[in-house]
Amino acid sequence: MIVASTRRPGPPPADDVRAWRRRWLEMSGFPAALAEAVVAEPAFDLHALLQLVDRGCAPELAVRILAPTRAEDALR
Repeated sequence: MIVASTRRPGPPPADDVRAWRRRWLEMSGFPAALAEAVVAEPAFDLHALLQLVDRGCAPELAVRILAPTRAEDALR
């Protein structure tokens, strides 16, 4: 029996992506508040954050190391 999918083709909804990112961060040891802050900033490289944490870096330090720079800050 074939079951029809209710999802439309195309990218997943933004809420699904944010929930997925938050789950991965929390499963990797990020406190809930820090995971939420990272999820709120889409410029964070999730894979790079998780790699640092896998290598023993504290989640808080990994976030500081990989914090996205703002264009106006880079021009100063």
